[in-house]
Amino acid sequence: MNMWREIESKYYMQTVRRQPIVIVKGEGSKVWDDNGKEYLDFTAGWAVNNLGHSHPKIIAAIQEQSAKLLQTSNQFYTIPQLELVQLLVESSCMDRVFLCNSGAEANEGAVKLARKYGRLFRNGAYEVITAMNSFHGRTMAMIAATGQPHYQEAWKPLPVGFVNVEYNDLEAIQKHTTEKTCAVMLEPVQGEAGVIVPSSGYLEAVRQWCDEQGVLLIFDEVQTGLGRLGTLFGYQYFGVEPDVMTLAKALGGGVPIGAFMAKEKYCVLEPGDHGSTFGGNALTSAAAFASTKHIVENDVPAKAAESGAYLRKQLNGLQSHEPIIAEVRGIGLLLAIEFKEDISSIVVAACNEEGLLMNSVRPNAIRMMPPLIVKKEEMDLAIERFARGLHRVLEG
Repeated sequence: MNMWREIESKYYMQTVRRQPIVIVKGEGSKVWDDNGKEYLDFTAGWAVNNLGHSHPKIIAAIQEQSAKLLQTSNQFYTIPQLELVQLLVESSCMDRVFLCNSGAEANEGAVKLARKYGRLFRNGAYEVITAMNSFHGRTMAMIAATGQPHYQEAWKPLPVGFVNVEYNDLEAIQKHTTEKTCAVMLEPVQGEAGVIVPSSGYLEAVRQWCDEQGVLLIFDEVQTGLGRLGTLFGYQYFGVEPDVMTLAKALGGGVPIGAFMAKEKYCVLEPGDHGSTFGGNALTSAAAFASTKHIVENDVPAKAAESGAYLRKQLNGLQSHEPIIAEVRGIGLLLAIEFKEDISSIVVAACNEEGLLMNSVRPNAIRMMPPLIVKKEEMDLAIERFARGLHRVLEG
């Protein structure tokens, strides 16, 4: 066994099913392992590296900031943090931002805000309606929010205050909305569920229902934000503005940072209500500002829309003569290939050998989420490698 894999096996808590690859370097849409083998990375750090690996503007921002200031507490002002929140607000429909360290933390903060709003304006309402097969994080509260029983079973009793209903079903939300409900929290597109795109009109109808009931609509844009769907934020693709939005993953371009944002009306948190030692620290904020500024100023989302349409067309072409492929779905550069059999893990392993990295998101589905800066020739090569890997599996 590889030395590094032996160390992981001996010292790391065994919570991750890793691919047998030790990645040591990345540039753009490519990575290299410790043996020098090159791969096309169509996982992008689970939709984190939207500008690819080692983007020069992110590197420069980290280098420059690391020589000035890494961290100080939030009892002081720091410039990178404030540059970032100004950019996020001015680029969105939101009014205020809280910076944290991850998507799970961002969703926790959004729920705290919603619960306080419910206490103040809905007679103590505290329940949040979420969707089955959603994914909102792995803290205790967020696995209760995540509507996937296999994430929940080992941790019962779960924190109260979350009601899981069917996704893409307005009537289910209406049925479970009570005087206890303070918010509805949804992913605009369910990523971890296998890239599930809602029916036309669903999010608009949920928005209208929340308005009628006086409850908050929270969009978990941890995966769909920062250009992934071909718009800067997923809500823009669907034309539905939430009251609260969460971000992480691509926000930092590779460094750990998250955020929850809200419209002024719902910013009910006061000094002492929420905090984070490392939230919005100078280094991660500088990297996130550089990454987000580049995405906004260079209209990277439009590039993602164009590339996503091309990649999906190529995948549809492959599907036309590969009967094992049941469906190709997704928006922008968040795509899934569903098979008629539970072969995704062995297809991923075969594609690893061919030099293509992907994510087995379901037993019968693979998720493709390459960097938004992926080149046409890289997409063509990825399709070739995917086809070869699939044929290896089918030919046995």
